[in-house]
Amino acid sequence: MPAATRYASIFRPGLFAGQVAIVTGGGSGIGRCTAHELAALGAKVALVGRKAEKLDQVKAEIAAAGGEARSYACDIREEDAVKQQVAAILKDFSRIDHLVNNAGGQFAAPLESISAKGWDAVVRTNLTGGFLMARECYTQWMKNAAAGGNAGAIVNIIADMWHGMPSMGHSGAARAGMLNFTETAASEWAPVRVNAVAPGWIASSGMDQYPPEMQERIRSLPKHAPLQRVGTESEVSAAICFLLSPAAAFISGSCLRVDGAVPNVKPSRPFPNRTPNAAFNGFHLAQMPKVFK
Repeated sequence: MPAATRYASIFRPGLFAGQVAIVTGGGSGIGRCTAHELAALGAKVALVGRKAEKLDQVKAEIAAAGGEARSYACDIREEDAVKQQVAAILKDFSRIDHLVNNAGGQFAAPLESISAKGWDAVVRTNLTGGFLMARECYTQWMKNAAAGGNAGAIVNIIADMWHGMPSMGHSGAARAGMLNFTETAASEWAPVRVNAVAPGWIASSGMDQYPPEMQERIRSLPKHAPLQRVGTESEVSAAICFLLSPAAAFISGSCLRVDGAVPNVKPSRPFPNRTPNAAFNGFHLAQMPKVFK
């Protein structure tokens, strides 16, 4: 099959052959990209998200590229729904080797204007939902599989929330909680490995969801990064695949930042303009967000 019609992963073909991976938020953005890469590497992918039509579109894309995926519409914030969908995935695939806890969402607002309802909605999506998915994958399959020598792996997607997250304090608090959950689960659930990936400014469809007044700020992001650019979805997916792979067999309870060193910038020590390094982009269906066009 021509390279242009499927994902060009940096990892060896067949890396996840015979394995099953769940990707939440698999209908768009980083989740969609990661689902494509896992499928290209041989995994059978369970796409989980709230909108069935988006999941079905990604399912069709993966099939067209020669992979296998199924879609499961589910609100990960609802405990009973999560229990039922994980059970349905097990019924369809008979195993769960990997969970990519990618689903999330937030809206821009200063802390003083966030209502209790708004706060709760973001925390339930970015923290509670991820916990429920991880717990059900562990209790329904991974716990017993690990006892039989087939320990799985979980990767929780958080965010660049270091030193606070102005204008998105609800999301920052939830993501920080998810990091702590990752560290706790890595201890309690071993030998199942639990890690986190913290994307920074990534050129993903999510950037087009913010209001018009934020567009100029988004376009200015590259000049604030030491690498002088935003990241690609493929660069996040590669980090996820590494942490799921056998190469990371002794890595658990860790967080891998994919952020171009932005949190390391010191306001008192401005850096000079530099030539950006070359981005990696193996996703054959990747598109630049409209805000950058």
